[in-house]
Amino acid sequence: MRHGERVGVIVVNWNAGDLLLSCVESIAGQTIAPERVLIVDNASTDDSLGDLEERFPQFEVLRQPVNRGFACANNIGIDRLVDVDWIALLNPDAIAHPDWLENLLASARQYPTVVSFGSKMLRPGSDVLDGTGDVYHVSGLAWRRDHGSKDTLVHHRADQIFSPCGAAAFYRRDALKTVGGFDSRFFCYMEDVDLGFRLRLLGHQSLYVPSAVVEHVGSGITGRRSDFSVYFGHRNLVWTYFKNMPSALLYRYLLLHLVVNTMAIARYTRRGQGGVVLKAKRDGFVGLKAMLRSRREVQFSRIVSTSELLQSMSTGYSALVGR
Repeated sequence: MRHGERVGVIVVNWNAGDLLLSCVESIAGQTIAPERVLIVDNASTDDSLGDLEERFPQFEVLRQPVNRGFACANNIGIDRLVDVDWIALLNPDAIAHPDWLENLLASARQYPTVVSFGSKMLRPGSDVLDGTGDVYHVSGLAWRRDHGSKDTLVHHRADQIFSPCGAAAFYRRDALKTVGGFDSRFFCYMEDVDLGFRLRLLGHQSLYVPSAVVEHVGSGITGRRSDFSVYFGHRNLVWTYFKNMPSALLYRYLLLHLVVNTMAIARYTRRGQGGVVLKAKRDGFVGLKAMLRSRREVQFSRIVSTSELLQSMSTGYSALVGR
């Protein structure tokens, strides 16, 4: 692999069961072999690692003594992969098509100023999309673009996205180091949006690569509507907004942010998860003191104009319906 194109792949595992083996096999079957593959295990208590090290001795396994979360585990991997130019992230519940890395690298060559790329994520064995990149709304809500849509109907060309979904993302390593990597305080959920937001504030763009395909179970380990995912997703939604949104936009849309949070509490209460989402919002606002300290540094280093940043976000109110 040529200098400037060396790729390291990070898989963060936590009790992924048989899904992990399928994921690792898909990495081993890539048409372009990565320079290094690192599996960071977050103190799994199942047998997901099994005989992985014997079957794939060319891959490295880092066993953590405790579950430090998706964000921190990826940072450990990024710090370890000092000899690569690009970092590819792949969730253990995702299977990469054989030319996934090849097509991501081809896009990196074609768009040399872009530092992050997103994949096409399909539901396993179907033409239904799990997502084509992350959307960030001015209210602070974020979601996967095209989730649940037919692949045949949407986005067949490379185009701009707010940020790549961390389940199958591709980043220039030096850009990750410049912004400090993932925020480990997030633990998991929204950490990829927070990272993408900080990259955007430095003037970087993100591109969706439709030919870079993975099949993604989607919350295959924690559960899409589990208490775990609801808690971290909704706590971190608050943190992402107050940490990263420039003041002019923060105050303009603050009331809307409070409204969508109130609506979320009502919606999850109807589903029987009112206590979980209330705790998430409470902890989110309690943790704002630390986030506001980080905000000063983030906003001080901002390069992008408010108007340019706004163009990368979703602004329509109709997009909020049902979210």
